[in-house]
Amino acid sequence: MNDRKTRFPGLCLALLTLSLAGCGSDTVQTESSYGNPDHDKLYKNGSLLSDQGGADVLALGTNEKTPEASGIGVNGFLWRASLDTLSFMPIASADPFGGIIITDWYSSPNDPNERMRLNVFIRDRDLRADGVKVTVFRQTRGTDAHWTDAAVAPATGTSLENAILTKARQIRLTQKEAK
Repeated sequence: MNDRKTRFPGLCLALLTLSLAGCGSDTVQTESSYGNPDHDKLYKNGSLLSDQGGADVLALGTNEKTPEASGIGVNGFLWRASLDTLSFMPIASADPFGGIIITDWYSSPNDPNERMRLNVFIRDRDLRADGVKVTVFRQTRGTDAHWTDAAVAPATGTSLENAILTKARQIRLTQKEAK
């Protein structure tokens, strides 16, 4: 029994060492090992963004099959327009590959007893009217200082979607004029 007590920590340490040793590697994975032929175009100079600061990768939203257009999984114009439209709210999470933006709770200085949170889903790589979906959550603070869920007018999400689409069209036109 005493022999087991002394062998068990040694065995655990050996297993831990072997499992950690398997995590490291001296070899660098090549383009073909990722299964993505555009890997080296996406990860220029070791960065997911490009060597020009990343603006070209995240700003593109055309249907052209350029290497930079594969930088994000959704339409770049809708992505940028969503971030611009929601810039007054704190962003809790943003996934440019999945096209999901989740804000944190926001209370207007004019009404501190009400707060809102948004989920924005960009559904497509094309700039289309149905390419963005906004879900709005609203809470009100009761007299007991606890937040409770409240109803949201259905037009709220639609008006935010329209604002994002309008901003995306403006960004696209501005970018076309700049060329």
